[in-house]
Amino acid sequence: MSLVDRVQSILLKPKQTWPVIAAESADVASIYSSYLVILAAIPAIASFIGLTLVGVGGFGLSYRVPIGTGLVQMVVRYVVSLVMIFVMALIVDALAPTFGGTKNQVQALKLVAYGSTAAFVGGIFGIIPSLWILGLLASIYSIYLFYTGISVLMRCPPEKAGAYTAVVIVVAIVIGVILGALMAMLSPMSRTGLGGMASAGGDMTIKAPNGATVTINSDSMTAMAQRMEAAGKRAEAAQNSGDPAAAGKAAGEMLAAMTGGNAAPIAAADLKNLLPDSVGDMKRNSVEASGGQAMGIAGSTAKASYANENRRLNLAITDTGGLAGLAAMAGWANMTMDKETDGKVEKVYKDGARTMHEEYRKDGSRAEVTVILANGVIVEADGDHVDLDSLKKVLASVDLGKIEALKRAAK
Repeated sequence: MSLVDRVQSILLKPKQTWPVIAAESADVASIYSSYLVILAAIPAIASFIGLTLVGVGGFGLSYRVPIGTGLVQMVVRYVVSLVMIFVMALIVDALAPTFGGTKNQVQALKLVAYGSTAAFVGGIFGIIPSLWILGLLASIYSIYLFYTGISVLMRCPPEKAGAYTAVVIVVAIVIGVILGALMAMLSPMSRTGLGGMASAGGDMTIKAPNGATVTINSDSMTAMAQRMEAAGKRAEAAQNSGDPAAAGKAAGEMLAAMTGGNAAPIAAADLKNLLPDSVGDMKRNSVEASGGQAMGIAGSTAKASYANENRRLNLAITDTGGLAGLAAMAGWANMTMDKETDGKVEKVYKDGARTMHEEYRKDGSRAEVTVILANGVIVEADGDHVDLDSLKKVLASVDLGKIEALKRAAK
C-alpha cells in the first residue's frame, strides 16, 4: 500500500484499517523509512516556512524568525518528533500488561506511528501560523485514531481501551514538555491552497505560497532508518535489562542514529576566537560564547555586537554538531527563494556548496545575511543602517573557508 493510500485509509476508515496494519509484517526500520521519516517532516518544514518565510502578524505588527535560527529549529523539531514516537512506543509496550494487553514492541510502534498520522498531516497548517488551531484539532483527532487501534494492536480488552489511552496521552504530554524544553535549549536563537508537496526521484519537496522550496532527500531517510533499527535493538535490550544507565545510553544512541553523526560541535571558545574585534569603523561592544548538550545532541554558538553612532551590527556563528549530519535530509542544500516588494528584497540561493540567504530594505535601513556552510555551520550577520555589501564584507572577514575546514572531534 502506498503512503498516500495508507494516510487516507487510517484517517477515513480507522476501524477497518487497524486490523490490516496489525497483520502486516514490519520492523522498526521499515516503519520509520516508509512512513515516519516522511510524515514527521511535514510539521517541521511547514512550521519553518510559516515562522521564517511567511511570518506571524497581527494588529499591524509582524515577526519572522531569522532563517538561520529557523533552520536549526526545523531540524531539532524533526529529530525530537521522531524520538518521541519511539519513546512513546516503548511506554505503550511497557503498559500493555497493566491493561490486560500483550507486549509487542513492533505493534506498539505501529500504533503510535499510524495513530499520529492526523497530527503529522495537520502540521501542514503551520505554513500559515494564524491557522494553528486547525493543527491542534488534527492532533486531537489523532487521539481518536489511537483509541480505535489500541485494543487491536495491543490486544487489550475493549473496555480498558479508554483508560489505556488516557494514561498514554498524559505520559505523552509530560514527555512533550520535557522534549520541548530540550528543543528550546538546542535552538540558538498532494497540493493545497497553503502550499504544495511533490516528489521526484525519491525526494520530497514542499513549496510555500511565495515560491520557496525545501527538499528532503529519501536516501538519507533510508540510511537513518537502518541506523535506528540497530539502535532500537540496543534500546530494547537496555529496557529488558532494567539498568537505568544502559537505558540512558541507549536513548543517546537513538538520537545519534537519527542525527547521523557522532561528532562533537566545534568548541564555543574556538568559534568566539573567529569573531573580529572590530568591523570597519564599528568597535565590538559585547561578545559571548555558549554550548550545551542533552541526550546525545550538542551545539555551540558565539556572537558579538558592534556599533558606531547609529550604526549597529550583530554577528553570530553556530555549530549544531551531530545535527549537521541531517543537512541533506532536511533540505538545507536545496532551498531557494526570490521575493521582492516595494520596500524589501529577499533571496535564498546557492553559492557553490553553500546556501545563502539575503534580506535587505531598499532604503538601506536594515539588512541581514545568513550563510549555511558545507559542513553545516551557520554564520549570520544583521545590521541597522548597514547595507548588504557591507554585511557581505563582514562575512568575508570572518574567513568562511577556514570555518568550513574546521574538523569536529569524535564523541
